[in-house]
This record gives sequence, C-alpha cells and structure tokens, in this order.
Amino acid sequence: MAEAPLKKAIEGKDVEIEWMPFELRPLPHETHSPKSEYIQSGWNSSIKPMAERFGVKMELPMHLDPMPHTHLAHEGFQFAKTEGLGNEYAEAVLQEFWENGKNIGDIETLGSIAEAVGLDRKKFEAALKNRSFEQRHKETLRHAYEEAQITAVPTIFIGSRRVQGLHTKEMLEKIIGQEAEDDSPNTGDSCGIDGC
Repeated sequence: MAEAPLKKAIEGKDVEIEWMPFELRPLPHETHSPKSEYIQSGWNSSIKPMAERFGVKMELPMHLDPMPHTHLAHEGFQFAKTEGLGNEYAEAVLQEFWENGKNIGDIETLGSIAEAVGLDRKKFEAALKNRSFEQRHKETLRHAYEEAQITAVPTIFIGSRRVQGLHTKEMLEKIIGQEAEDDSPNTGDSCGIDGC
C-alpha cells in the first residue's frame, strides 16, 4: 500500500526503490487465520480504510486459512534480485496476494509469478525447493530486525531517514527533498594548499 504514494512521490526524480524483505511472523511462529479477531480488527479498522484512501486495490484472501508463511516468497525475491528483477518480482507477489488471492507460500504459485516477470521458472522453483537462498534471506531478516531495527511494515528509508507507516505523496516528496538538500555538498569559498 505504501508503494502507491511512494511511486508518485519519486516521479521525475533521480530516486531508486530497493525492496527489502521483512516478515511479521517468521517461522517458527504460526500465522493467523484471516477470520481471527486480530486480523479482522486490523483489516476493518486500519488496512481496508487506508487502501481505499490511497486508491489501492486490496482484498483480504479469506480462503487462505491460515495465512501463508512468506519465507519462500522472500527467498524467491533473493533469486529474482540476482537476476536483476527483484523489484518486479516483489511487486508481482504483492499484487497476486492482495488483488488475486494467490497463495504466496506455494512454490508453484511463486513459479508462475516468477515466470510472468521474466525469470526462468524451472531454475526459480529448483532454487526454492533446494532452499538455495534460505541463508541469504535469514541474513537479510537479521539485518532488518537487529541492525535497521525495523518493527513494522511499511518502513521506508529515504537516505538516512526512517519513515514508518503510511504517508501521503506530499509528505514523501517533502522528506525526499530534505534528504536531497542534506546530501548536497556544503562548500563555499575556501583556500587550499595552492591558494584561494
């Protein structure tokens, strides 16, 4: 959901988006039922109204009970990243889950998504079955939890600034502008060894 205002905020700017995996309920934690009080409360009071406010199409996949674990989807992201298609894959996974109700914990479903964005499906599925990117995903999660201290989604880093939660396009543009100013060289008149 945070992607919609972010994409609008960076239009025409020399800014790059880099997706980073984050799991709210990584293994061995159990995932929730979409019918549970916890999920229904968050969906009805927060997520659904925000999606409508930002014009983002999202449906809670009630038929996926319990909700799928996402480690395989994230390991697939690591594979896609090595092929230069990480962002495309991440966007497609989110779309397939939230708009089309696909089970993103299923290797064949993820293989179909990978193929749709231009990845070699057989290599992709083999990498997931062999857990070839498990360690890289775990290292990325460790970085998110321990070093970046991410505790919620969405969390966006703009330069050195952490932006947690949903923000409007205008707020994100303001933060991007502030970071661009902070990155500009602070040089004025000065003297060096060769003179002034």
